Amino acid sequence: KTMSSSGIEKGVVTTEVEAPRGNRSRFAFACAILASMTSIILGYDIGVMSGAAIFIKEDLKLSDVQLEILMGILNIYSLVGSGAAGRTSDWIGRRYTIVLAGAFFFCGALLMGFATNYPFIMVGRFVAGIGVGYAMMIAPVYTAEVAPATSRGFLSSFPEIFINIGILLGYVSNYFFSKLPVHLGWRFMLGVGSIPSVCLAIGVLAMPESPRWLVLQGRLGDAFKVLDKTSNTKEEAISRLNDIKRAAGIPEDMTDDVIVVPNRKSAGKGVWKDLLVRPTPAVRHILIACLGIHFSQQASGIDAVVLYSPSIFQKAGLKSKNDQLLATVAVGVVKTLFIVVGTCVVDRFGRRALLLTSMGGMFLSLTALGTSLTVIDRNPGQTLKWAIGLSVTTVMTFVATFSIGAGPVTWVYCSEIFPVRLRAQGASLGVMLNRLMSGIIGMTFLSLSKGLTIGGAFLLFAGVAAAAWVFFFTFLPETRGMPLEEMESLFGSYTANKKKNVTEEGTEVFTLDSSPPYVHLLPISSPMESTVEVSALDLLSRQWSRMKRKRKLATAQSQASVGMGLLAGLYLYGSHCYLGNLHNSGVSVDVWTSYAVRIMAISVFSFVIV
Repeated sequence: KTMSSSGIEKGVVTTEVEAPRGNRSRFAFACAILASMTSIILGYDIGVMSGAAIFIKEDLKLSDVQLEILMGILNIYSLVGSGAAGRTSDWIGRRYTIVLAGAFFFCGALLMGFATNYPFIMVGRFVAGIGVGYAMMIAPVYTAEVAPATSRGFLSSFPEIFINIGILLGYVSNYFFSKLPVHLGWRFMLGVGSIPSVCLAIGVLAMPESPRWLVLQGRLGDAFKVLDKTSNTKEEAISRLNDIKRAAGIPEDMTDDVIVVPNRKSAGKGVWKDLLVRPTPAVRHILIACLGIHFSQQASGIDAVVLYSPSIFQKAGLKSKNDQLLATVAVGVVKTLFIVVGTCVVDRFGRRALLLTSMGGMFLSLTALGTSLTVIDRNPGQTLKWAIGLSVTTVMTFVATFSIGAGPVTWVYCSEIFPVRLRAQGASLGVMLNRLMSGIIGMTFLSLSKGLTIGGAFLLFAGVAAAAWVFFFTFLPETRGMPLEEMESLFGSYTANKKKNVTEEGTEVFTLDSSPPYVHLLPISSPMESTVEVSALDLLSRQWSRMKRKRKLATAQSQASVGMGLLAGLYLYGSHCYLGNLHNSGVSVDVWTSYAVRIMAISVFSFVIV
């Protein structure tokens, strides 16, 4: 049976352009909200543990090592879910993978709420961690695949917005349930996290399946229905469907509602080989960009602030638990407000500009925070109001600058850059690294702050942020406004300044005609306009200009590599001097901590050079 739609003949528009039928992106907006409900549960679990940990430690008599393992182990457990999420979503679909994530959240929250001892609560963390792994991968991927290109950045940022709303709710829950007896307060804090999971299970019934997954299953009719609901015109829906078919290797003349996909590899078969063993230069660049941005997001210390805000404020000079929890709520409010700002401007200013601005602000905030905490630590017994005020302020500016760029853009960027067949597994690799780094930070921050002092720990994070800024500037191209199916063309040269076919309205895209020596010039801003023929001589001239630009870019890349090497070397030398300064000042630094810091510095150095 052939898709029955007026104006369609073999997947090509044959009638005049249809007038817009209203803002159909509202449907995509609703789908993005429902998919992002998993992120509220995840954010709540992260936020609530920062305050619940105080009472869990007191009630279960935990040591600092047990506590930091409890705080960070959720992200290590999430590696199980992240590793399985790509294959699972290719097998059962994006929608039912969201349901599966919600089921794990529900069971994990109940187990933690009824926990009676340390092993019991660790079992609950394990179950919830699997749900975290599924949710972190599937929510941004589903949203990116449903959303049209013009609003993809805005809608794909929803999971990060909802994570921050969940974190804020967790902080508020800490404040109110802290009034209960110790043995009940933390159990209510953790147990109520099961309630949003029920709402998620009900809401998922109203969600459609991802149109790109439907195309990969050969269900073109169902895919077109979803695209028709999320596009402003029928012609736009047809254009998006043809782009997906082309990316999936489906000939345009195959237009039945249900088809057999040519050379289809079921359930992700062969994807890992194409992704890791024999990737093309473009796919290799995409993978490096994805892993690099995820590594940088977490290694710069955001989870240390989110999980240990009360402890940080205690070190900064806030003594009462009530003041610490109130300041932590303020962190949640600032984080949520600025994540909304970042989401609203990601499609206006682009991914790259927000990432660079965000990481630069994080570097300055971390440097000031580390310095002020070091001053407070070096002057025990004195009340340095300016240092206390600077510490609290820079915590706020750090989460604000993180939330305006590195927070939302990481998920937007990594969910849209992979080719359609590699997207689920590629995104799951990024999530695995993200959760691994988050777990390492969460499980080592207390020990790190004791070994280096808390100020030294944040200065270490500042060094990572500086290296991340250079990485973003050098390796990440702008992706704003590009269709998902054309994203791969931006990668492959390992430089951020890409060809002219990217984001500016009216920029020319070159595609070969079937009858050389002519090409088509097609403005991105008006894909339905007729094409203009250009002579082969003009094409050769433009190709020569491209070659000259590539030569300049290669020179710039070499200069950037030298600069990165110098920066990394300076960071290595600075960490060595900092440890020596602590020793000379009479601060005891454990020998293993000293070795760990130097190894981390050497690792950053090696990563930047490579």
